[in-house]
Amino acid sequence: MTTETPPTTPTAFVVDDDEAVRDALALHLDLAGLAVRCCASAAEFLETASPDQPGCAILDIRMPGMDGLDLQQEMIRRGLTLPVIVITGHGDVTAAVRAFRAGAVDFLQKPFDEDLLIERVQEAFERDLAARRADGETGEIRRRLALLSPRELEVMEMVAQGLPNKTIAHLLAIGIRTVETHRARVLEKMEARNAPELALMRTKLGDRLE
Repeated sequence: MTTETPPTTPTAFVVDDDEAVRDALALHLDLAGLAVRCCASAAEFLETASPDQPGCAILDIRMPGMDGLDLQQEMIRRGLTLPVIVITGHGDVTAAVRAFRAGAVDFLQKPFDEDLLIERVQEAFERDLAARRADGETGEIRRRLALLSPRELEVMEMVAQGLPNKTIAHLLAIGIRTVETHRARVLEKMEARNAPELALMRTKLGDRLE
């Protein structure tokens, strides 16, 4: 139930100092066909965690040393983007608020319904995979962006805004044919079929181009 799995396999990391809880969670998730790996402490999890590993982290709040909420913060600091499901045997509202503010996808109080846990883990897997796909798309767009010259970058910004060639030529103080040449090169390098597709790519990049 806790054997090594390929990095591409979404895995539920159960981090809890209670062996009985770890075993029970691992059993339920394994029977549901979900990959699971158990860790007895935050330190053990951090030793093996990798940003490339998809899945989710199920963190117990009450643990010796680094507790679940502190581990959640450490994951953020290290760039470990796994969705977090926080579990606890105590109805601690303050802890729940901290967990959600830090990005936890759920907060479950022990004992919790097994089917609910499995449902939440599956949702966390889907959320993580969707985020990784989006990050991959953005990374590819940035790779293409690096191929543009400074002038092509300026033209791309204006084309993405929907400005016509004549307006771009006026704003940049260059000829329309020069704009047309830059525009064609931008579309080619960015692998965009048209201006709307280029605009969508630009939107995915957010506020910063570098």
